[in-house]
Amino acid sequence: MLKQHRELSMSVRRTIENNEEAGIRPSKTYQSFAAAAGGHRELNFIEKDVRNYITREVRNISEQEDAKEFRKYLLRMKEKNQNFFFELELKEDQSIKLAFWADARSRAAFEYFGDVISSDTTHNINRYNLVCGSFVEVNHHGQSTLLGCSLMKNEEIESFKWLFQCWLRCMGGNTPKGILTDQCVMRELLRGLEICG
Repeated sequence: MLKQHRELSMSVRRTIENNEEAGIRPSKTYQSFAAAAGGHRELNFIEKDVRNYITREVRNISEQEDAKEFRKYLLRMKEKNQNFFFELELKEDQSIKLAFWADARSRAAFEYFGDVISSDTTHNINRYNLVCGSFVEVNHHGQSTLLGCSLMKNEEIESFKWLFQCWLRCMGGNTPKGILTDQCVMRELLRGLEICG
């Protein structure tokens, strides 16, 4: 079972891909191969090979395809309403690195009630390991109003810089009087970019 002697045949790969799409855990997939072969010693691969194939091949392809579909969706939204705003930055492998979008209603709401907004990036999308962020304000009825959403591959300063620059472009360069956030790095960045009025 040395690494150079282990391999996944095309039929095994196809089964792994089908099981992953059906939501079957890698350990169950491996157990089914072992049961069909008469035990794990009869296989020429180990469970780690199944997991590595899923991580390296299946999910990477899925992430790229989903990024393409997400871009198509954003373009369709822009076609429906020219005031829909989005910016999307992809990594070299065509997966999502950074994304920001806001619909026409959200942009109009900011003009009326955008004195103070809240920016929150505490949500993590596990499948693609993306951080989901939101911009929220409170209107004159005391109701929370969504102003925009973002996806980021990481929470580094450059990602936040890109995000807030998109925010400014989206809102026509208008800055709020204040931004509430729970991230120290964001507070320092906002001061440096002079985003708050």
